[in-house]
Formats: sequence, C-alpha cells, structure tokens
Amino acid sequence: MSRTRRWFGKGDRRVLALTLPIILSNATVPLLGAVDTAVVGHLDSPHYIGAVAVGALIFSYVFWSFGFLRMATTGLAAQADGRRDPNGVRAVFVRAALIAVTAGLAVMLLQWPIIELAMALIQPTAAVEAAARDYFHVRIWASPATLMQYCMLGWLLAMRDARAVFIFQVVLNSLNMFLDILFVQGFGWDVKGVAGATVIADYSGVMLGWFLMQPHLKRLGGTWRGIGIFDRTQLARLMKINGDIFVRTMALTSAFAIFTSFSARFGEVTLAANAVLQNFLMFGSFALDGFAHAAETLVGQAYGAERRKQFLWAVRKTTIWAIVSAVVMAAIFGLAGPWIIDGLTSIPEVRDASYSYLLWAVMLPITGVLGFQFDGVFLGAMQTKHWRNMMLLSVAIYAGMAWGAVVADSNHLLWASFNAFFLLRGVTLAVLFPTIIPAGRKATA
Repeated sequence: MSRTRRWFGKGDRRVLALTLPIILSNATVPLLGAVDTAVVGHLDSPHYIGAVAVGALIFSYVFWSFGFLRMATTGLAAQADGRRDPNGVRAVFVRAALIAVTAGLAVMLLQWPIIELAMALIQPTAAVEAAARDYFHVRIWASPATLMQYCMLGWLLAMRDARAVFIFQVVLNSLNMFLDILFVQGFGWDVKGVAGATVIADYSGVMLGWFLMQPHLKRLGGTWRGIGIFDRTQLARLMKINGDIFVRTMALTSAFAIFTSFSARFGEVTLAANAVLQNFLMFGSFALDGFAHAAETLVGQAYGAERRKQFLWAVRKTTIWAIVSAVVMAAIFGLAGPWIIDGLTSIPEVRDASYSYLLWAVMLPITGVLGFQFDGVFLGAMQTKHWRNMMLLSVAIYAGMAWGAVVADSNHLLWASFNAFFLLRGVTLAVLFPTIIPAGRKATA
C-alpha cells in the first residue's frame, strides 16, 4: 500500500483530475478530423480527401498565426490569478477578444490573396485545387468565431476548469460532426458541406463559451470597469509575448505546410495516404496536449506566485504522465492502425499506401512527447523568446531534411524527417529548461 501511495499519490490525482477531462475533450478534435476525412473518404475519388487536407492546412496556417490568442491568454490569465488579481484576469480576456474580432474580420477581407498565395505555394492537382477552393470560400466566414474561441478556451484553461473545457470541446465538435454527416452524406454537398458544418459549429461555440465563463467571473469578483485594457506596460508586454508566439506558431505551421506540400509532389494517392495518417498525429497530439495544458496552467500559477518547489513539482508530475500516455498511444496505434485506416477510407490504393507508411505515424507520440510537454512549461512561465528560437532552429533543420526526401523521391524519408522535427522540438527546449526555473522568493503553499 505504501509503495502504491509513493507512485500514485495526491499530486498524481490532482494532475489527472485536471488533465483527463482535457484529454477527453481534446480527443473530439482529432475525431472531428477523422470524420472530416471519412465523410469524403467514402466518396468516389481521392481528390476530395486531398482537398480537405489542403483546405484544413490553409486555415491551420491562417488561424494558428493567431494562436497567441489561446496561448498567451492561458499563461497571462493564470499568472494574474496566481497573483490574486481579478481585474487583471478580466483584462487579459478583453484584450485577447478585441484582437480576435479585429483579426477575424481582416482575414475575411483578405480571403482572395490568401487563397491565391496558398495555391501557388502548395501546387496541388487541378481536381484537388478546385475542391479546396470550394472548401475555403465557405469556411472563411467562420474566422471571427474561430479566433474568439481561442480566447475563451485559453481563459477557461487558466481557470483550471477542466469540466468547462470538456463541455466546450465535446458540444462544439459533436455538433460539427453531426452537421458533417448531414451535409455531406445527407445533402451531397461534398467538401462545401464539411466547411459549412464548421462555420455553424464555430458560431455556436462562441455562445457556449461565454455561458461557461460566467461562474468564474462571479467567483473572481472585480469589475469590467477600470481594468486597464489599454495600460501601456501590459500592452507592451502583451505585444512582445504575442510577437514571439506568432513567429513560433508560423514556424510550426510552416512545418506542417512543408509536409503537405511535399506530399503533394508524390501524387494524389500519396497525398491522400499522408492525410489519412496525419489523423494519427492529431489523435496523439491532442491527447498529449492535455498534459501540456495542465503543465501550462500549473506552471503559470506557480511562476506567477514565485513558488519554485511548486513549479518543479508541476513540471515533473505532468511530464511523467505525458510519457506514459505517449507509450500507450503508440502501442494502440501499432495494434489498431490498419483498422483505423480502413475506417477512414475505402479507396484501395489509398489504403495500401497508408499501410506502407503506418510505422512512421505510430512513432509520432514517442518522438513528440517532450516537445508538447515543454511547450506547456515554457508557455506557463511566459518564456516565449527561448520557445520561439528553438522552434525556428528545429524547423530549419527539418526543412533541409524534408527537401532531401523530395530530391530522393522518398515518402519514407519525408516521414522520417517529420519525426525528427518533433524530436528536435523537445530536445532543444529540454536543454534550456534549467534557465527558466524561478528563484522562489515565497514559501510553497
């Protein structure tokens, strides 16, 4: 009994109580991606799968260039909460929300140059391009809602409300999946149906998110008046942090863009197979993100309160559980991989190609776990400069390796470089971790 308590104590229960609802809610995101793939994967041509993959890539690139709306909101709000500053917690959300609405409207206005530049860079086949354009011109109308959701999700994570995050993600993505099936299989709207489902779900998500925030606003106290939204010191800090996160996120999204773009050079079947296998990455990454989000929240509060021991405890506990989770996921993917592929597509040539490259997808949770985990640690501490620089270094090395795969005409080498990229993310941040540990000028609670 004593040995059991030593390995699984109160601290472990605390981490899992925060993490498991987030993992379960995050699991609905890759499940949505799988449904997106499956509803078009059972149509009569592989170009529909490629079109959704290309369209989703474009929006990942555009929207996650504003990923700081989620990331900075969590870290800054958690630190303000750790300082017991309710007006500061409110101000963090309002600043992020104003940026989200403004940026979303700008994206809609700039939709023509965005799609033209994307197609020039990706260079898909004519059939994939035509369908991807249909997808893009429908989904673009969700832009303000999508970015507002980033703010709400980040704020709820900072409040350590795993239950609200779970409800938010499950309801939003369940509605999206239902509309996917209805619009594509029921109404025959192919890729436009997939995009339309996302638009409706995203605006519904904003209304739900605001509802879920209300209990915390009452608990925190404070007021919306005089919260210093335009305080120069806070705005300067926010712009610096947002700039670092923007550059880092663009670099990360570029890594995915390189993978999809180079996949397209191997033909429609390989592009479709790689898109199918990327669903494994989505399942793995969003599960690992649960522990990264837990680290981000717990580290942020410890860092804001200047509690060294609590900081190190949060890093250690969340990382141990993340590694265990990665090993379990890799084992599941290895055993169930062929059945998952068969569920995602019924096109024989795409299935055969996916089987050939499955092992690389199975390895991704193992090669990626430290990268995801240290993302949460550095974000919680708001040490975004190091975080940004190590991502740029990792992407630069990966880009060279990926180009070598294209020159060698080898999709296996492309997958190997993709795994190397995820490994580099973790190793480079691990080297810098000792430099961000707080001094600890206050007693541990």
